[in-house]
Amino acid sequence: MLTVADFVAGETALIAAVPEAEPVVGEWRSRFDPSVAYGVPAHVTILYPFLRADRIDAGMLADLRALFAAHAPFDVRFSGCGRFPEVLYLAPDPGRPFADLTEAVAARWPEAPPYGGRFDEVVPHLTVADGVPVDVQDTIEAGLAAGLPVAAHVSSVSLHSYDGTIWRNVACFPLGEPS
Repeated sequence: MLTVADFVAGETALIAAVPEAEPVVGEWRSRFDPSVAYGVPAHVTILYPFLRADRIDAGMLADLRALFAAHAPFDVRFSGCGRFPEVLYLAPDPGRPFADLTEAVAARWPEAPPYGGRFDEVVPHLTVADGVPVDVQDTIEAGLAAGLPVAAHVSSVSLHSYDGTIWRNVACFPLGEPS
């Protein structure tokens, strides 16, 4: 389970917010996803942790803008759930566009591998519950079923920074729009 100790002031993340999912996952996330308490919206992570906030300058923001402009916006559906140990998530279909964004950022900034390099495979996902046992995941998954599928249009990626208390949106980068 996430706690404030899991986040370090100055960390940044690149995420694709999925506001269309909030009506379906919002209540569950508020109860079972600790990141909600730190201002994190329903999203698919593109890259976390990214670079330290003190490394982000106008040039890097321009580079991020150009990188994301090279990728087209896309539609996605969340029709079912997937699981990691103690984590229940909505699985995006297609997941490839999210993976393409992750791979592009990681290739440009190899010093910032996804999840700090902890996993061999990065699986795009929208976390609904974190740190919960299987029986609770079963209950949540059954509760989500009536609200699925969720259709969404992903048109941007946001840079968020943790200030020691909350995650704040620092910049938004449109997909497919040259600067």
